[in-house]
Amino acid sequence: MQVVGFPREVNEVSARLVATGVVALATVTVVFEVRWLTLVLAYGFLARVLTGPKLSPLGQLVTRVITPALPIEPRIVAGPPKRFAQGIGAVFTVTAAIATYGFGNFTFAQVVLGMLIVAASLEAFAGYCLGCKAFALLMRAGIIPEEVCEACNDIWSRRPEQPVGASAA
Repeated sequence: MQVVGFPREVNEVSARLVATGVVALATVTVVFEVRWLTLVLAYGFLARVLTGPKLSPLGQLVTRVITPALPIEPRIVAGPPKRFAQGIGAVFTVTAAIATYGFGNFTFAQVVLGMLIVAASLEAFAGYCLGCKAFALLMRAGIIPEEVCEACNDIWSRRPEQPVGASAA
């Protein structure tokens, strides 16, 4: 089994459920000032960037227990934009952890986590992935090469309900 590496395709249902978990954890961290949860959040994002759900406790819970128990059909989407979004989440949560433990500034960490809560809420409750949209814009601008995500090449012509690789026909 390959441990390191993000999947080329991701179940959007699972991605949204992971985002829901992130919203819950980050909200508890901010509201109840549970500072050590910044480390849990940072680990989760770093694990998902490196391995997808393989080394992420939240990812494992969602993909092995919650998603299979739901009567919802999988919705397969390209993995690279989701990995990019996880990377942005990693930057936010590592920044919050450094602010908390490196500089003793939990107030700044709460602000950063508040921004994460907004972004994760958009993904979880509206299916709008800010990181994925940024990825698409960077691809369109030529900053991210097309080879990074072949399935994303026609991202602007695909309707949201179409699976990866389907044409807009």
